[in-house]
Formats: sequence, C-alpha cells, structure tokens
Amino acid sequence: MPTPITVPAGYAPAFAVGFSDPSEQLTIVGEGARLPVSVAAPAPAPVAGQSSVPELVGPFNATAGRVVSVTLGGAWEGTVRLLRSTDGGTTKVPLRVGGIDWGEYTSPGCEQAWVESEDGASFYLDIALVSGSVAYRVSQ
Repeated sequence: MPTPITVPAGYAPAFAVGFSDPSEQLTIVGEGARLPVSVAAPAPAPVAGQSSVPELVGPFNATAGRVVSVTLGGAWEGTVRLLRSTDGGTTKVPLRVGGIDWGEYTSPGCEQAWVESEDGASFYLDIALVSGSVAYRVSQ
C-alpha cells in the first residue's frame, strides 16, 4: 500500500536493502526476492563432568561454524588438553596455532578455545591430573 506524502514536505526520502544474488548482482529485497538468511543448527549437548584421575573424555561432536568453549573448575594440579579428531576418534591431535600448542590448561578458567570450520569434527579432553579434582565442560 502506498504511503501518502503530506504537506509541508512534498517529498520523502526512500531507501532499499539489497544483497548479492548467486550471479553476484545486486538484488533489491522485495516480495519476489526475500533477504537470504541462514538458520543456525541447535548447539550440540555439552560434554560435562568431574574427574580426579587421568582419563580421556569425549567425544564432543561439534557443529561447524561455532566456537568451542572449554570450562574448567575445581582445585587440581596437572594438565587438561583439548584434542580434535576428524575420523570419529581414531586419531586425536592436539590443537596448535601458528605452530604453538593451544588448548592446553594448567589452571581453572573458561576459554573460547576453537572455532570449528569442518563438519564431523569431534573434541576430547585429555585429563592428566597429578592431584585434586577437575570439573570440566566442553560446549558450543
């Protein structure tokens, strides 16, 4: 339905929203060309628990395009390391950024540890405690 222009203006500024279509041409949003959006998949269930012994926990099956967060709590000494697998857990590798170890923790805290970009990747926590008990949570 048209909008009337009333006095004293006699004019109304107009604008339009557009997007790049599949052929990379400008397409103005309208009834025949809806604004494209992506619907995010629901976050997977977190892997959470508590451990006072050395163990490997997981898998946490990540959703591509989301940040993987690691939360560690409790009073403990040792190392907790985030491992990644792309073959269903047969091979688990430590994370590295620029050749430097990443996702390796020696104290409680919360960190956005990784941005997953690949479908089918899973994560594990390699818990190597010397003493105490760690509460852990891996989530997206």
